[in-house]
This record gives sequence, structure tokens and C-alpha cells, in this order.
Amino acid sequence: VKLAESGGDSVQAGGSLTLSCVASHNIVTPYCMGWLRQAPGREREGVGFINSDGDSGYRESVKGRFTIFRDHVKNTLYLQMNNLKPEDTAMYYCAADPEWSRDWSPCGVDGPWPYTSWGQGSQVTVSS
Repeated sequence: VKLAESGGDSVQAGGSLTLSCVASHNIVTPYCMGWLRQAPGREREGVGFINSDGDSGYRESVKGRFTIFRDHVKNTLYLQMNNLKPEDTAMYYCAADPEWSRDWSPCGVDGPWPYTSWGQGSQVTVSS
């Protein structure tokens, strides 16, 4: 499956953005999907995930500010980001494992991630 992100922009601290990730075809059960980010000079880190078991999770620094949700009809995964901070500045990637199995690989915020499909990234810049 091919993934394409959009929605990245430059905003001031305290602002909001919603990133979108459109899949080339519908991802059906079972699946693990998530958002990750990478800032210059830093390693890629998980932002949050959802899976077909109904589980979800977020890294501590974004809890209460970021929300991941999915529109099955539009084959789209979203990352809603509120109260953005300069430290949220990064390239944001969506990723998916459309054949995920809990028995074989974890689906969580931190790696190792099970993702086999990745988007090209969408830049988010937050100024103070």
C-alpha cells in the first residue's frame, strides 16, 4: 500500500494543524498504523499509533494535544495536533502494516515498529 501525507505547514506556538495520510487502497483488518516524526539531527520517534484491536497510544510529550483517527471511507489516517510547541518541529511520517499480527510484532509508540509502508513525510515547523 502506498501512503501520501499532506497538511504540513509553518505555524506559531499554540496553533493547530491536522495532517492527512491517504492510502492507495483500503486497509482492512488486521492493521497497525501510526505517525512518527524526525527532527534534524535526531532519531525518528513514534508519535502515536492505532490498530485493528482498538488500541491506541501516544508518546508522553504529545498526550492531550495530539489525536490520531481514521476515516475508513476515505482511506485516510489523520493526526490532529493542538497547542503546538517549537519542539514539535519535525518531518512527520505516517506508516502502516496492513497485515499486522499481534502474535508476530508489537504495535506501539516506541520501536521496533512493524510498519512495511511509509509515506514521504510532511514538514511541520512551529515558531515561538
